Amino acid sequence: MKLIKKYLFHRLTLTGLAILLQLALIILILLKLTNHFIYVYIIFMIISIIIALFIIDRNDNPSFKLLWIALIFIFPLLGGILYIFIGHPYVSKKNKIKWQNINKQLQKYRANDNQAEFSNINQHHLGQIKYLCNYANTKLYKNTKTNYYSLGDYAYPEMIEDLKKAKNFIFIEYFIIEEGRFWNDIVKILKEKAEEGIEVRVMYDDLGCIALLPSNYQKTLASYKIKAIPFNRFIPILSLFHNNRDHRKIMIIDGKVGYTGGINLADEYVNLKEKYGHWKDTVIRLEGPGVEHLTTLFLELWNYATNDTRNIEKFFPKTDLFMTAGYVIPFGDNPFDKEQTGKEIYMSIIEQSTNYVYINTPYFIVDYDVITALIRAAKRGVDIKITLPHIPDKKYVKLLAESYYKTLIKSGVKIYEYKPGFIHAKSFISDDTVAVVGTINLDYRSLVHHFEDGIYLYNTESIKDIKKDYLNTLQKCLAINENNVKKISIFKRIIQSILKLFSPLL
Repeated sequence: MKLIKKYLFHRLTLTGLAILLQLALIILILLKLTNHFIYVYIIFMIISIIIALFIIDRNDNPSFKLLWIALIFIFPLLGGILYIFIGHPYVSKKNKIKWQNINKQLQKYRANDNQAEFSNINQHHLGQIKYLCNYANTKLYKNTKTNYYSLGDYAYPEMIEDLKKAKNFIFIEYFIIEEGRFWNDIVKILKEKAEEGIEVRVMYDDLGCIALLPSNYQKTLASYKIKAIPFNRFIPILSLFHNNRDHRKIMIIDGKVGYTGGINLADEYVNLKEKYGHWKDTVIRLEGPGVEHLTTLFLELWNYATNDTRNIEKFFPKTDLFMTAGYVIPFGDNPFDKEQTGKEIYMSIIEQSTNYVYINTPYFIVDYDVITALIRAAKRGVDIKITLPHIPDKKYVKLLAESYYKTLIKSGVKIYEYKPGFIHAKSFISDDTVAVVGTINLDYRSLVHHFEDGIYLYNTESIKDIKKDYLNTLQKCLAINENNVKKISIFKRIIQSILKLFSPLL
């Protein structure tokens, strides 16, 4: 009985019921209008045409425009509603102004003083770096130590030790937090540090944690003297802003050490719990000046959510300088501007590569631009390798990813699946010179709607480690060839075609 009550009154259950009631109300209204079907149909078609013309006029990706237009005309009412609430990258003018004002306050901590450093960059990669500096509002950081972890398992003890050394503040921002050994170990330290008077802030995505944390979990953390907020509180009412989730994964200690990468703060990400076989994920640790921009990324979203912009100077201390090669460029992506920063930098790496591009991604739901860039690079002799999960967390996503296999393989792109389980890492590496490690998936929602972050690495020592890890991982992968693709049934192909129609929603 207790178990029934637990699930019956769980927030996820109640949220689902509320949304279903709203949909049922819409359907009921439509049924009431069936006596006037022809007039209702004409009205819906007119609305669909207006929405379609609006989509055509937008400066968006043509392949996704086509998919949305097809969806709207196949399902005149449903398609239009889905576009308004899920597809349209709408952000209100009020929210944009608020975001811009917060960024103005933080601007002096990421002033664009890169000109002197540009002369040290190979001309072949200078365009990528200038793009990030000019359009992602970041800068080059040298003298920053980078440590790459090929598994979350290896980062876990290092994160714990760094948290124990905190003396001034701790910032934690993650899409998912779940109670378990990993998070409980962290919370124990956070409680101790908060008791010592150290400022501790925790931000987690409310929708990402809706099935994992109690709805009032921030109050639990507040009882430990930890400042906590669930970002973009999910209210079960159809809303445009629910589309924009905080998918970032950032941990900052004293403004001197920072972590990001694929792992969330839950046990399966560090293989303390098995859900989809072995969990392959990656983390990167920064120490030194480069942590500054991770701090600004955290503060821009925290300040946006809380309206607290006081005394931010104390979060930007002087840091130790390390005699390291190359540069790090931390960057963020957000739905408030018109830049798809993650997609642009991924595309640029593919298009400017000369020898190889190695890609890890858990989700492969891409548009025509990305497919074309991969094919062109392969045809000019670039070794393109893409590693995907063999055991998926979402079967329909794997099915959709497989729909691209034949075209890519015929063009020379090499596809691999991680046989031991699920690969959640999001990384690009090219030509032994540049790499990106972060939170940005190769899917529509990650590239368009979410708040994301990444670390662009140029000629750093850690690039060797990233390449070594990638090649070692290939030894545990299944190489997909044309024979594998030919075995796909006609029924499966039909399902894949339908999924492609709905790919902007996935």
